[in-house]
Amino acid sequence: MSSWSSAQFSYHFHGLSESFYRGVTPSPLSHPHWVHWNREFAESLQLPTEHNTEMLNAFSGITLPEEFKPLAMKYAGHQFGYYNPDLGDGRGLLMAEIKANDGRRYDIHVKGAGLTPFSRQGDGRAVLRSSIREYLCSEALHHLGIPTTRALGLINSETLVYREKTETGAICIRLAESHIRFGHFEHCFYTGQHEQLKELVEHTLRNHFPECQQQEKPYAAMLQQVVISTAQLFAKWNAFGFAHGVLNTDNMSILGQTFDFGPFGFLDNYDPSFICNHSDYQGRYSFANQPNIGLWNLTALAHSLSPLIERSDLDDALALYEPELNREFSRLMRQKIGLQTKQDQDPELFGEMFALLAKNKVDYTRFFRQLSMLDSQGIQPVIDLVLDREAAKIWLDQYQQRLTLEAQSDAERCEAMRTHNPKYILRNHLAQIAIDKAEDGDYSEVETLFTLLQNPYDEQPEYDQYSNLPPSWAHELEISCSS
Repeated sequence: MSSWSSAQFSYHFHGLSESFYRGVTPSPLSHPHWVHWNREFAESLQLPTEHNTEMLNAFSGITLPEEFKPLAMKYAGHQFGYYNPDLGDGRGLLMAEIKANDGRRYDIHVKGAGLTPFSRQGDGRAVLRSSIREYLCSEALHHLGIPTTRALGLINSETLVYREKTETGAICIRLAESHIRFGHFEHCFYTGQHEQLKELVEHTLRNHFPECQQQEKPYAAMLQQVVISTAQLFAKWNAFGFAHGVLNTDNMSILGQTFDFGPFGFLDNYDPSFICNHSDYQGRYSFANQPNIGLWNLTALAHSLSPLIERSDLDDALALYEPELNREFSRLMRQKIGLQTKQDQDPELFGEMFALLAKNKVDYTRFFRQLSMLDSQGIQPVIDLVLDREAAKIWLDQYQQRLTLEAQSDAERCEAMRTHNPKYILRNHLAQIAIDKAEDGDYSEVETLFTLLQNPYDEQPEYDQYSNLPPSWAHELEISCSS
């Protein structure tokens, strides 16, 4: 029986005009082998729970099953604020859509599949280190509750790829409910293809926003949903201390999901000016500036939709962003410190908390996790995280006074807080250790991180060391777009 026999495939994007894509045959990897297979996710897609040679050969380009109809998407985008018309899938191929048990459809996208008409000066390959980072981070974000693309499998090979050094070509099998980017719409707009723009909007409405079709102004209603979901995503990133790193419009999902992982990073010490991409010399995509970039990118999307949506409706949609961003961020932060009611002093409490964290370079994730252990461990472990202990005591006194206005018991509150403050995140140094081992042929650390990050809120005492503060060498790590 074929590995694909139980799965349900479809090809909605393939039905668009050919100007949206080019058919491409994958370039096979040399001597591919499995690094990891997402068994639980595979089962939900009616795929085998154990990886096998048939799937290995299909995903690595050695064979092309009839279920796969590979294409490379054409799009454009604003990169670091400047429009670039010459973009598209330069190394990834959309193979098909697959239906999950819950009824969702996922694009199957093979990243690292070889040259395409949009590869520009690239070689069409992805390297092992960046593939490991995307594979682990997408699943880590998913289990944190942050909207994201997913990862089904990871493959390495003996194909040599040349970056800053010689590396091996790898493949990350990425699944997403849609691979439509802001840049798809920009391409149609800036090339004057208004009929194709309408075709793409109709396709997006039909397949991803069917509830908007019944609205008086369906296109405007769709844009409103995109604005809201994007605002919610950016609020979640900042609440969890996640920096994307390369928020170009071609890396923005129309569904408000984390998309196209590059030099991302979770905060270690709280630093609003944190720049995770060492190629971002101006700090355009710094941690604190992410919410502003979200609106900038949405404005670029709205501009590309201006042939189809009236200016007043575009403005009305964009006006939803900031209130939704603030509402969602406030909701998440209140959960993180255990507040169920709203009080007049809350903005001051939060402001002083963030100032304390920034001035004392407090570990962001550890601070909130330790705050959720007050019922069992008291305040001293929280104070010990802060260099200025007197300032920590002052803020904790204010916080505990504020808690007297809440109805929950300490135990109830802290139990709830622990479901919103992870013990484990994918810190850069943990990913780097897994990469170093994998480059030596040892994939055990990839498996370990994958396993523990599936339950980031659980204690998992057997993995305690993975919640430790990062070692000093971790602060010297530099991540770039090179992948």
